[in-house]
Amino acid sequence: MTLVEAFAKIKTIIYPVHGFEVEKTVAGLIQSLLAPQAQMVATENLSTAKGPGILHVVVSPTAEKTNGWMRFRLGADGGGELTASRPAFLYALFSKIQEELLQEDVTHFANGKTYEVSFAWHRPLFDYLLTQSWRSARGVDPEEHIRHYARLGYTHLEVNGLATHIPYVERVPEEYYSQFYTYCAALDQFVESRLNQGMYPPEYLNANLNQLKKYAALARKYGLRPGILCFEPRTVPEKLFERYPMLRGARVDHPMRSWLPRYTLAISHPAVQDHYAELMRNLLKEVPELDYMSVWTNDSGSGFEHTASLYVGRNGGAYLIREWRNHEKVAEAAGKNAVNWLRVLHHAAAEINPDFRVCLRIEPFKVEHDVIVRELEKGLDIEVPSLLVRGYDLPYAHPVYPEIKGVAGSAYHLNFDTQEKPLLEKFRGRQIEPHFVYSRGTGYTFEPLLGIPYPWMTYEKLKAASDLGASHLAHMGGGAPPTLTPYNINQEMWREFQFSRKLNVDETVNKIAQRWVGEKLAGDLVQVWKLAEQAIRHIPPLPLYSGFGYVWYRLWVRPFVPNFEAVPKTERAYYEKFLVSVPNNPSMVDLGRDVLFDLISKEYGEKYVERVDANVWQPLEAAIALADSRVNASPVFLDQRDRLRGLRCWVGTARSTAMWVAGVYGYLAAADAKAKENSRAYLRKMMTVEIQFAKDLLQLWETSNINWMVVSKVAETSYIYGENMGELIRKKIALMEKYGDVEPYIDPNFMWRVPGYEYEMPKRS
Repeated sequence: MTLVEAFAKIKTIIYPVHGFEVEKTVAGLIQSLLAPQAQMVATENLSTAKGPGILHVVVSPTAEKTNGWMRFRLGADGGGELTASRPAFLYALFSKIQEELLQEDVTHFANGKTYEVSFAWHRPLFDYLLTQSWRSARGVDPEEHIRHYARLGYTHLEVNGLATHIPYVERVPEEYYSQFYTYCAALDQFVESRLNQGMYPPEYLNANLNQLKKYAALARKYGLRPGILCFEPRTVPEKLFERYPMLRGARVDHPMRSWLPRYTLAISHPAVQDHYAELMRNLLKEVPELDYMSVWTNDSGSGFEHTASLYVGRNGGAYLIREWRNHEKVAEAAGKNAVNWLRVLHHAAAEINPDFRVCLRIEPFKVEHDVIVRELEKGLDIEVPSLLVRGYDLPYAHPVYPEIKGVAGSAYHLNFDTQEKPLLEKFRGRQIEPHFVYSRGTGYTFEPLLGIPYPWMTYEKLKAASDLGASHLAHMGGGAPPTLTPYNINQEMWREFQFSRKLNVDETVNKIAQRWVGEKLAGDLVQVWKLAEQAIRHIPPLPLYSGFGYVWYRLWVRPFVPNFEAVPKTERAYYEKFLVSVPNNPSMVDLGRDVLFDLISKEYGEKYVERVDANVWQPLEAAIALADSRVNASPVFLDQRDRLRGLRCWVGTARSTAMWVAGVYGYLAAADAKAKENSRAYLRKMMTVEIQFAKDLLQLWETSNINWMVVSKVAETSYIYGENMGELIRKKIALMEKYGDVEPYIDPNFMWRVPGYEYEMPKRS
């Protein structure tokens, strides 16, 4: 007898009347999909109802020192139970049964089968498609997205996103800064306190809060615990300081991205602490099951007073630092003040949910790091890619190019040093849990592509985290629902590892391939993934552009001509208006720089091109060709082929970016006419190839029915392309063909321009 036949013997599905909502959800799904003959019964006492034909569906929390477990028992008489140690794992267990086990012999489950869980906490972090900068993406149904997280074995869900696709915030003409408020929405975007009452329209707050409550309710339905990710302490409207001028805190905006100074409240002031405590209480009164708050800071309009990494330097309100203090005393006071603010939030939330945790992203605090770590206490966690992090000097090297450092948290961070384990144990001894940030797509890697396959790299990172003893993981960028990536091997590898950490990676990849394309074609699909991952492992990072900067700076629609200003302003306005930039940011005319950062040198650009040409193209082209040869055999190959075609265009334009820097910088530094001509020939080669990549991209855009990249259903913003992308690619091609032979040039005084005011520019070295 198979399991599916045993399910037909069930007469009653019992779940607790006052239990978790997911118990009712799973009971209902079993009835509708597997046992339509059964009736559902909610009962006070499960122990009184056992026997043939009776199936129990119940969450059974235990005090065992494990990361969690799931258990399934079903006899030939239809009696048994589905149970799990946490609500989230109950739905994951049901999904596993429904998708993989129904044709197995029931005798394998007569005495029960238990699956141990690898990670106790797993949550999306900066969930691009649900709450953050891609929340307007077409093809995303929030319930399907959330249900899929539960299927995969996630435990928590980020629920605080703005209801509109752009933020409600003060702005001035031609500055960019206001758009940074579109993500990681702060507490005051959902509720208000007595202090800030009336700062935002009630309709705006209600829309945001109602969406948060909707996502929290869906989380409950599938057993996930909702939480929030906020940039805090965030700036507040200037009119609040007109009301309370003595509460002005730190200026935290970036002076080269913002033309309107923006300030936080003075968080050392008791009135401000009372305000934040009230915001937290008011939010948990609306959604008492909120389980955590992740705090990002010192960026995007947020920051702690007098910390060293504020963009304008240490500054803040009048109450924390007396003048003429040395740096050590300032760092001590600033670090303690930051932790005290976290403590205020935690204590307020714990009044309603005693298990609530506040988690601080620690990278911004290189100078205050030791003070903050020392002051943390139970209920206050840290969020890190590595416990070896000190500020933004990230550890770990690229797996292929060991001289390239700082890949911690990226898709190329595949291992942990032995120094990590004693640090982890030390935190746990203080009841502080490190949440390890890692990436395996969707965001922060190959943006705006979706579903790029690298299952062995995914496994390596998960195994390294498990071997370290990590129990809390935060998946940077979040996942993608099946409507966008129906054959997402990285997500499936996570699911397999979550419920079997001792798996054999090659056997598991092959098993998934067989499930998707059958035994005959599985070897070809596995080979496509192997070739693709071989190429991916050899892609060097391109500073800024390898992640979100690829979209921010419009690389796919921007004409790569040797002098951007040779294109008339009216003709380049289509992409400049969406650049994450102000008009005097060097990034407008120089792909190697952004604000005061030097991103790419001539030498690094040349090396990038050499490495891509030597190591990436051959396996990537082979993967595409193999997938293309099998497109008529299975839709899976068509799906993977078009995603890899997108990756080829992505790598190609990244290569062109590096080549532009190498060629233009080389021309400007050339000592003689021959060297200049060599650089121009190098740039002509780049433009010829980039035009072809743009044409390939346009062809993929116009012909593919696969959701190989994320696209907004509303409108283009700086963070996401819109449905007009094909038109923009055509403009790029036309402008490159028209202006491609102009003389290379970067105005060295570009940053010093003042639009509308002419003056004599001093000479600068």
